[in-house]
Amino acid sequence: RELSVLAFCDGETFHIMPPAQDHKRLLDGDRGPNTGGMGAFTPSPLTTPELLEQVGRQVFRPTLDGLKAEGMRYVGVLYAGLMLTDDGPKVLEFNCRFGDPETQVVLPLLESDLVEIMLACIEGRLAEIEPEWSSMAAVTIVMAAPGYPREYPVGVDIYGVERAEAIKCLVFHAGTKVSAGTKYNQNRLLTDGGRVLNVTALGNSVRAATLRAYDGVARIQFNEAFYRKDIGNR
Repeated sequence: RELSVLAFCDGETFHIMPPAQDHKRLLDGDRGPNTGGMGAFTPSPLTTPELLEQVGRQVFRPTLDGLKAEGMRYVGVLYAGLMLTDDGPKVLEFNCRFGDPETQVVLPLLESDLVEIMLACIEGRLAEIEPEWSSMAAVTIVMAAPGYPREYPVGVDIYGVERAEAIKCLVFHAGTKVSAGTKYNQNRLLTDGGRVLNVTALGNSVRAATLRAYDGVARIQFNEAFYRKDIGNR
């Protein structure tokens, strides 16, 4: 039972963001090789207020205090990859950055000004603000190139992004590029990586967000686009 928990930090104060679960395996049912992430969702059924309090007390607080004791004031986003066990949360990894694809479900829920939060982190006044979050659910589905995470083609035309956006999906570009057009042809959107696009949708429940996200995915086409069919089903 893995959980991704991110927090804004100014070296002393930290504010935990809504935890998310990601799907690392390539294939449905959590089979196949590991990837950079094939999708994510929040809220997680694993999350309780008591768990978040425990994560703050046992993970983030001692980490920031330990860094401070060694003369390092940690400022920014701290990402903890956790394994939830019968003995409490155990840290699998720390990353000094936002998570991918977790950020694609977390930040769309932020109702406060992200710039103000980051400035508060830099200036050491995070205790003065309390980030506000939407209570909605969010789901992100990664559309990948055929062959990912091994060899994959690039330069394939992508169509339909605007059709997904028309139903209020957020489409985040990952492995894409724009090919300059001519006076006869418009610019073309092309694949340029393994994980090509992230399609995010919000809803009143994970189920509702999942349905909208898959509707958005169905509106986008590129040759042999690959994605998992079970994102959000945990």
